[in-house]
Amino acid sequence: MGGEKIAKLDSEKIISSLREGGAVALKLPAYELRRPQLELLEMIIQAFNEGALLMAEAGTGVGKSFAYLLPAMHFALQNKEKVVISTATITLQQQLFEKDIPLVASTMEKEVKAVLMKGRANYLCFRRLNDSLEEGLLFEFDLAEIHKIAEWAKDSQTGEKSQLSFMPSSNVWNSVCSESDLCLGNNCRFREDCFVFKLRKKANSAHIIVVNHHLLFADLSARYQGAGYEQPVILPPFSHLILDEAHTIENAATSFFSSEFARTGIFRQLSRLYNKKRSEYGLLVKLSAMLPSSFDILDTMADAVQRVRAAVEDLDDAGLQLCNMSGIYRLSVSSDEDFLKRSLFPYFIKLQKNIHTLTSMIREALENLSDEEAVDPSIWEIKIIRKRLETIAEICDSFCNYKKHEDQVFWIERNEYSKGTPWVVFTRTPLDLAPILKDSVYTPNKTVLSVSATLAINNDFSYWASRTGFYLENRTMLSGCFPSPFPYLNSVLFASPTDAPLPDEEGYKEFVDMAAAKLTSVAGGSALVLFTSYQSLVSAHSRAKKELAPLGIRCLKQGDDDRSRLLQDFVSDTNSCLFATDSFWEGVDAPGDTLRMVVICRLPFKTPGEPVLEARCEAIEKRGGNPFIELSLPQAVMKFKQGFGRLMRRTSDHGVVVVLDGRIQKKSYGKLFMESLPETRSSFGKLVTILNDIENFLY
Repeated sequence: MGGEKIAKLDSEKIISSLREGGAVALKLPAYELRRPQLELLEMIIQAFNEGALLMAEAGTGVGKSFAYLLPAMHFALQNKEKVVISTATITLQQQLFEKDIPLVASTMEKEVKAVLMKGRANYLCFRRLNDSLEEGLLFEFDLAEIHKIAEWAKDSQTGEKSQLSFMPSSNVWNSVCSESDLCLGNNCRFREDCFVFKLRKKANSAHIIVVNHHLLFADLSARYQGAGYEQPVILPPFSHLILDEAHTIENAATSFFSSEFARTGIFRQLSRLYNKKRSEYGLLVKLSAMLPSSFDILDTMADAVQRVRAAVEDLDDAGLQLCNMSGIYRLSVSSDEDFLKRSLFPYFIKLQKNIHTLTSMIREALENLSDEEAVDPSIWEIKIIRKRLETIAEICDSFCNYKKHEDQVFWIERNEYSKGTPWVVFTRTPLDLAPILKDSVYTPNKTVLSVSATLAINNDFSYWASRTGFYLENRTMLSGCFPSPFPYLNSVLFASPTDAPLPDEEGYKEFVDMAAAKLTSVAGGSALVLFTSYQSLVSAHSRAKKELAPLGIRCLKQGDDDRSRLLQDFVSDTNSCLFATDSFWEGVDAPGDTLRMVVICRLPFKTPGEPVLEARCEAIEKRGGNPFIELSLPQAVMKFKQGFGRLMRRTSDHGVVVVLDGRIQKKSYGKLFMESLPETRSSFGKLVTILNDIENFLY
């Protein structure tokens, strides 16, 4: 690995730019020397110079983005090589690209070319827009919206959905956005104007490419599955990678190495092929018009489409029956196979058979086209849909033979909109992502830097590294924990009531509802109340809202509005509190008086019935391990650290973190949660005592 000669970075020169009076330090309005930042910077320089794999935990306030941007830019300029930086979310991407990168780049001796890339679905496709304008009435799209998009596209520089002055319906945007497997590439007549093509051209000459994990794994999964590492795929070829918020990569990778299908998606593909309302339309109608008059099979293909549709409905019904009230059904070693052979497998086989019949007809029809007609864009799209349907048939086959695929998890999950008919999703996911991540992320790249505020548990990286395939033989591996410079000992009170029942004890729910209302009242709002279940959230919010309204405190609840608008509402009103779950445990940045209290109602252990977790626990048990110690506990500690990290976002922040789960004091493993946090002040006593301590601490 890394046999090529590289121009090594000058460690002292780069580090001096972040010291007092340095080029970067002078650009910062409120510069503070941060020793952990300089130590992290030094280790990252070493990683670039030695072609190493690095994992680093950098606490909140360390300034990790500057610590990796400086070496990345110097390395890219000196060696004429690209560095890809991947973040967990589009929001973090934007912050890096619009704020941090321009500042650091302005201190460089040469121009740094940086480009921001999002997933293709964020960009408009001119060909699909043109098709929608022509077929809009037939497909019953909202033509007013499509015409507004067409007008905007004339002057747009990026074609990005986020740049639109209005939010198009998902149906409309899905009909005009770029999709990788519907792209005609060099055969597209709109290629020279294509936003994605222009962006990729920019990326080819860029030093720094900023992506998100979603896009990164779309690229890496394609390379891993055969596209190779030397050619452009979604991203240009690269061999130096920075994973920011690296604690999320296992989850991000899961969706790209999984396969799934649902009734809704298949119906969309079938409607594109053939539909009949007032008249016949669709791609198969176009195909039929191109065929010799002696080859008239439109009616036969239309019947085949209907048979696939009927088979999908039957399979969906069978899946709903299996999911019943629990909402999830996993096919496992303990499943009753005779029962499945009667209740589920026949419907998979029927769908598989009908798909093969349809795709065989399409293949035969395509073979009868002239060379000139075979390059028509409609034919390309038919081939893509045929390929998608064949993939679904293959997934059907693997479900019927799930016992032969011990390295995969198979499950069915019920979905339902607030109004409408429920449907199920059939999913197949790798049991262990570590070997896949090892082969797709770490092995092919010369330098991989994995950084996050939560990557270790008590300075030990074993859990994260084993889950992500980090360890490689014959590679230099570096690791380090760089603690937050924030004054936690003076600025944070950590509290947990001794009279809190355990979650499985009687009265726990009532205690949480009562305590959440009292705590947020004492804080005067400015509180984030975190739950692990939406049902518990609704119950606690209902009580708190009644008690806090007379005090002039607004009670916001996840689900009442879009996530970003809800956060904006919370941040702009210091007399508000926000009751939230799951995604709000991280990515919430509310400094100052906006957030003075974080209440963690329950330790964030994953739900035992979650199919992938359940399967992974069974695999650990099978090899004689302890699934709680090896998987459930470290997962919960990592999430707990994220929740705790919402409080201190600036040096001047001051507040309280309260845990209402008695297990943190009464169970032996509770120590692991507390020891994973920075040293703070503490209050452990009955709730009434804690409320008094909080009031004294805050005021």
